[in-house]
Amino acid sequence: MLSLETMTALVAVADTGSFSAAAERLGQTPSGVSRSIARLEAQLGMTLMTRTTRRLDLTEEGHWLLQKAKKILADICDTEEQLVARLAQPSGLVRINAATPTLDHLLAPLVADFLDAYPLIRLELVSGETYVDLIEERADIALRIGPLSDSSLHARRLGSSRLRLVAAPHYLARHGEPASVADLARHRLLGFTAPASLNTWPLLTSNTGSDEASTMTEGYPIEATVHASNGETLRHLAVQGAGIVCLSDFLTMADRAHGRLKPVLPALSLPWSQPVWAVFYKQEAIPPRVAVLLDFLMTRLPLDQV
Repeated sequence: MLSLETMTALVAVADTGSFSAAAERLGQTPSGVSRSIARLEAQLGMTLMTRTTRRLDLTEEGHWLLQKAKKILADICDTEEQLVARLAQPSGLVRINAATPTLDHLLAPLVADFLDAYPLIRLELVSGETYVDLIEERADIALRIGPLSDSSLHARRLGSSRLRLVAAPHYLARHGEPASVADLARHRLLGFTAPASLNTWPLLTSNTGSDEASTMTEGYPIEATVHASNGETLRHLAVQGAGIVCLSDFLTMADRAHGRLKPVLPALSLPWSQPVWAVFYKQEAIPPRVAVLLDFLMTRLPLDQV
């Protein structure tokens, strides 16, 4: 039967990349960790790691067992925390993964209040600009903006954030405020490198067909002068007067309140919003340390509850 000791050793070596670093994490000796891995390989009758003088690499079997071991250890940790929580406040480490703009503008302003309310909880905030494997990254929660597609995840909708065109007042003073959607063609527009859908702005446009009949179309696909991979970079560009941008309200709320950015074409803008989700792997019960954070975010995030 596999032991918790050997599974813990496997995870520590895989995470740290060496027996010595794993030993330091576990409070053991490198030879002791090496013996644990050797016992595990002997018990299973297979090689889990290939060892050279420079590095350790997991075999295919090692990768498979590593994922199982991480889940087993996480389940044991969660079980222990749930038992402790019956008699005490929620405690332990909560790992959160989100894109940098989401961490900076949605989560960071609330951390101090959350820790005041739950002093036994520790937080680890990790930025990830693309999809990540929550188990691989050892994340308890990921905050995601936009539609979801992964059916292996549970998701709780935390709210939504409206998309809005904005620009710096000094940019508009130099280049003029657009009075119509057509006027945008004469302006510098700031867009995303991906996904392409973010470069269709929430505007009602008028199209004239071959019969000269005017029709209305929802959405204005832009030709950007500058592209960037995340909203925070685009926000900085807009504040510095680089052009007009379309961003979620949570990114520009403070800038609009302090006059660094102002809405553009508000009368022609459509009420498009992006959903904001907390996602986590399916399990029978959410650990208390995670549940209280989810409840806190539901009530405190500056989002529209629609």
